[in-house]
Amino acid sequence: MNDALYHDALMALAKDRTHAAALPPGTGVTVDNPLCGDRVTLDGKIENGIARDIRHKVRGCALCQASAAALARVLDGKPAAATLAEAQAAVESVLAGGCAPAPWDAFAPVARHKSRHDCVKLAFSAVKTLFSGT
Repeated sequence: MNDALYHDALMALAKDRTHAAALPPGTGVTVDNPLCGDRVTLDGKIENGIARDIRHKVRGCALCQASAAALARVLDGKPAAATLAEAQAAVESVLAGGCAPAPWDAFAPVARHKSRHDCVKLAFSAVKTLFSGT
C-alpha cells in the first residue's frame, strides 16, 4: 500500500480520459463542492436498468477527477442501481479505513484526510442526481 495521497494508481485514474467529454452547457447534471470549488458535470442515461453513455467533465482536484473517471468506468454498460450501490459501499469502506476492490482501493490514503472525502464523493452525488431524473 502506498501511503502517498497522490500515488501512481490514483493519478492514472485522474488522467483516464476514457469517459471524459467536453459536455456543452445544459447537458447532464452539475454538482459543486462550495468548500473547495470542485465541479463535476455528468451525463448519461439508463436503458432497461443499464447505465449507458456515461460521460464526465471535471473541474477540480486529482481526487475528484479520479473518482469521476472510476465511477464512469465501473458504471457504463452495467446495471445502474446495483453497480452504483456496490461502488458507493466500496468507497465508503475505503474512506473509513477498510478494504475495497480496484479501482476504489486507490483512494485508501484519502481515509486519513477527512477534509478530502467530499472530493471523492462529489461524482457519486452527480450520478445520484443524474439517475434520479431518468
